[in-house]
Amino acid sequence: MNRQTRWDKQRIRALRKHLRLTQSKLAKELGTRQQTISEWETGMYQPRGASAKLLTIVAERCGFKYKSENE
Repeated sequence: MNRQTRWDKQRIRALRKHLRLTQSKLAKELGTRQQTISEWETGMYQPRGASAKLLTIVAERCGFKYKSENE
């Protein structure tokens, strides 16, 4: 079974910094609101479903190491 990566607040912020984007610019690229990115980065919510999959695709395409050794 293909287990989806869990995108926690540290990984999301690290990905955004790796991409050198502001929350607003990342939100625009992902087709979501800046507030959503902020909520992910503060841990209020975690991306699920299509949002989590999209973060994984972006991470893989830009060469961001997002998996821990346990995954």
